[in-house]
Amino acid sequence: MSAQLTQTQLDAFTALEPVFNASHNGIVIIDNHGIVLVYNQVAMKMLGDSGSSPVGRHMSEVRPEAWPEFLEILYSGTPQVARRIEFPATTIIANRSPIIIDGVVAGVISIFQDISSYEAIISELQGYKELHTEMEAIFESSKDGLYITDGDAKTIRVNSAYERVTGLKREDLLGCTTRKLVRDGVYDHSVTLDVLEKGRSVTIMQNIRGEKQVMVTGTPIFDEDGKVALVVTNVRDITELNQLRGQVEETQLLTSRYYQSLLEQQQFKEALKSMVFNSNIMSRLLRKAVKVAAVDTVVLLRGESGVGKTMLARIIHQMSTRQEAPFVKINCGAIPETLMESELFGYTKGAFTGASPEGKAGLIEMAHTGTVFLDEVSELTLGMQVKLLQVIEEQTFTRVGGTNPTSVDVRIIAATNRDLKEQVDQGGFRQDLFYRLNVIPLAIPALRERPEDIPALALHFLEKAAQERGLEKRLEPGVLEALQGYDYPGNVRELFNLIERMVVMSEGQAISTGDLPGDLKKPSAVPAQFLTGNLSIRQAVQELEVQMIKSALSRYKTLGHAAQALGVHTSTLWRKMAKHGL
Repeated sequence: MSAQLTQTQLDAFTALEPVFNASHNGIVIIDNHGIVLVYNQVAMKMLGDSGSSPVGRHMSEVRPEAWPEFLEILYSGTPQVARRIEFPATTIIANRSPIIIDGVVAGVISIFQDISSYEAIISELQGYKELHTEMEAIFESSKDGLYITDGDAKTIRVNSAYERVTGLKREDLLGCTTRKLVRDGVYDHSVTLDVLEKGRSVTIMQNIRGEKQVMVTGTPIFDEDGKVALVVTNVRDITELNQLRGQVEETQLLTSRYYQSLLEQQQFKEALKSMVFNSNIMSRLLRKAVKVAAVDTVVLLRGESGVGKTMLARIIHQMSTRQEAPFVKINCGAIPETLMESELFGYTKGAFTGASPEGKAGLIEMAHTGTVFLDEVSELTLGMQVKLLQVIEEQTFTRVGGTNPTSVDVRIIAATNRDLKEQVDQGGFRQDLFYRLNVIPLAIPALRERPEDIPALALHFLEKAAQERGLEKRLEPGVLEALQGYDYPGNVRELFNLIERMVVMSEGQAISTGDLPGDLKKPSAVPAQFLTGNLSIRQAVQELEVQMIKSALSRYKTLGHAAQALGVHTSTLWRKMAKHGL
């Protein structure tokens, strides 16, 4: 049994519409028949509804995915509290409660809030928390005593090993300056004060309370202004002096690890200046590249043509210790097979007819101490693969016509748009070289797999192309929508060429949908099969839904991306696929 809202009560809802619209939360109210009585502006914006207000329509038409849950509340009278609901563009927390009149359910009120920004903040804070936990674990697991002060010589960190070596307790040290500790006779001399005075690393012998002698090494860490921000002091018992001689490098490495951890986030921000994206998948990829750059090892970049493999290779080089040395790109697919060996490895005097009398250094030798980027590495012949393997394993090669090996110090970054493992199975690529190249693989996703990056890239390319030609151009909203609906078989390179073409060919400052190439323009005519008169409106809607789902599934590799393109939740897409037998 359910209660019927009176006209007076309905009029009250209408009168309160300005109040509902003033709320920062989404508010939806339905009566016991499922008719929408209130649907405030925040709800429409938050849920992505456009057009006229849904008030007066049935809830099953307005939000079909939510209607079963509203119906359950109407029948049971049981509220739903803190219901988390994900949409393609946002995530909300909803509280749904029955409206009780005279003990009978007369309707349902749903009040919900967008928590997308909160979740992003929580995720970022969780990342910092995990990093802090990792650093704390490393700090405490060190067998060396570690003592850290700020730029004013105030003690801020002491690990357990320092307490063990010195016999001092951290609660007696934290917050105290080393000046006070010297005045109080805890130390006879402070290495921290020496470091702050000289601005460099200092090692001294230190007496603790006149009872114990230790060797301490203080190392400064500078801020962006060149001032000493931290002093990291490494402490060892003098009885371990003989072992200390063999472990000086280890101590320096430990200090550099802390410094590297402090700089890693800054390096990520610097790398962002070279790349344009909004997607999480590209953010994760760039963070991996930052970590890889610090390690002088082989990297294999995988991805379709035009996804930006060359740009990522340059970023890795620029963030590495080889950044001041040459970056040599070699397109293995563009060099004729007959010239491949001489171009890559050079040749000696008189190696062949037409050769330079002085001989010639190859591209790999020209990259000495720097980075060699082998684009389209899958195009190397088997013979060249053998010589490349020698460069990786032995850091040597032999010029064409030569007999003596030449030493070379290079870092190898390879890239391919093909499946090297499949080529290995087919005998077209050496297995040993594949495993040497595949030490750290980084896969760059195609542009169609990250459509949220398209607007940012398009606007970036527009600004660049317009500035180069001294023009002022802007994209009309419909253009961005059309750009996001395209597959881009040529990926980022194709998007750049497309924007450049429209900048050059468009009239006036505004680039409209009329300036788009034909394959990006949306069809204006209704498909012929819907105009024959053989289909009812219901059948036509179902047929159109099937075609849209099939198109999205063919364009995107995952259900999540397909659902996002269609503007529905993944579970909704799954149910519709099952309904239509897809």
